[in-house]
Amino acid sequence: MSSILDKLDPVIKRYHEIEESMGDSEIAADFGRVQALAKERASLENLVVIGEKYKKLSDEIEGLNSLVRDGSDQELVVMAKEELTEAQQKLEELTQELRVALLPQNPNDERDVIIEVRAGTGGAEAGIFAADLYRAYSRYAVNQGWKVDVMDSNPTEVGGFNKIVFQVEGKGVFSRMKFESGVHRVQRIPNTETQGRIHTSTATVVVLPVVDEVELKVDPNELRIDIFHAGGHGGQNVNKVATAVRIVHEPSGLTVVCQDERSQHKNKERAMSMLRSRLFEADEERKNAEASEARRSQVAGADRSEKIRTYNYPQDRVTDHRSNVNFHGIPRLMDGGLEDMFDRLSAWEEERLLAEATS
Repeated sequence: MSSILDKLDPVIKRYHEIEESMGDSEIAADFGRVQALAKERASLENLVVIGEKYKKLSDEIEGLNSLVRDGSDQELVVMAKEELTEAQQKLEELTQELRVALLPQNPNDERDVIIEVRAGTGGAEAGIFAADLYRAYSRYAVNQGWKVDVMDSNPTEVGGFNKIVFQVEGKGVFSRMKFESGVHRVQRIPNTETQGRIHTSTATVVVLPVVDEVELKVDPNELRIDIFHAGGHGGQNVNKVATAVRIVHEPSGLTVVCQDERSQHKNKERAMSMLRSRLFEADEERKNAEASEARRSQVAGADRSEKIRTYNYPQDRVTDHRSNVNFHGIPRLMDGGLEDMFDRLSAWEEERLLAEATS
């Protein structure tokens, strides 16, 4: 108990310091400072609420124990013992909540995301599977009240995607979608299969946190920007005016393309957002490579070339290979019903982090 309180007291103290600072007229006049403080306060709020309940309940338990030790009033002792049993059970529950709340948070959890889904092996069926994943993610996002915005896409002739890139905006988007980075494998009979054979195809998903200009400045002298006509099916031009934008970051060789907007300015703005996210991710990967093995094994830092999930349609089973958990009801999942899967993956991540913290 004392070790938890030792970790908790500085957090509560910092929370109240932030509230006091935000009431200072000089700080209140600095919008950037207020924003940063508000963000830090929000990140601590849940922990402080649980912590204050924990401390209050601990004090109540101490008071009940005093009554029992005193023993002068037997009726009070009986009542105190009954209340103690219930209070101690609640304290155990709060202790577990606190352990989870005290775990180090992924600093990107509250960010919006850019998601890229690419067809992998499997020909036309891989493109259709990529479209299925996009549909599942976009429907899930809409169900959460999030905004989905397609940034770039390369459709196939049969209704799939070679690639689709889209942004999802909302509260805590990265904390839910971060589990999706990696290779997804599907086993099913394609509509084009005449002999009823099961095919295996893959699609690769990359989830990038959105980074604004203030957080990551890119030197314009390091960029090559090309403007061209947006292409449709078969490569034909769909716009008479050149609006598509390609940006190459020459020091790293990173290239991004955005062509789904009719406005060249809007496409350039979105391409820059994609580039910042990719540069940010590359820097995060470099830092992770320098960190411990335990840090590198965390979900959000998983290798995108790693097979993370298999969708077996004939058996109506989805297997997540990291958590080794099976889910059933593929039609519901692919229609955006991902809530239970994401809850289970969040719980699995917490268990891993708790095990690491106590090992």
